[in-house]
Amino acid sequence: MASVVATCLFCRIVKGEIPSFKLTETEKTFSFLDIGPLSKGHSLVIPKFHAEKLHQVPDESLQDILVVAKKIALAIGCENYNILQNNGRIAHQEVGHVHFHVIPKPSESDSEGLVIGWPQSKPSMDELKALAEEIKGKL
Repeated sequence: MASVVATCLFCRIVKGEIPSFKLTETEKTFSFLDIGPLSKGHSLVIPKFHAEKLHQVPDESLQDILVVAKKIALAIGCENYNILQNNGRIAHQEVGHVHFHVIPKPSESDSEGLVIGWPQSKPSMDELKALAEEIKGKL
């Protein structure tokens, strides 16, 4: 994993090898402005622990991620915003290091902020009940 960390864009940002517009840094997290923002204030919050997907990050490395995201959202001062986290290329993850986007949505316009579709399915109540039981059994 050392070679992955050495070449990881976000790990290099945390180490100061690549400049960033740092917002906050804690023992376990680092946050900075996105250089390709969807709207003014679009920021990233990352665990310092290198992992590509959320389920690979130890729980203790995630303890203040949402606290930092919340503080950034408040500092931006935007009433409407998205917190987004993607896992894997086909789920739209571009950088192979876990990261959370804080994306202000300043207006209803599709030209600013996150624009998504939400293609819902219509499972039966019995299917949902069976799935809930299956998932609970694995928790």
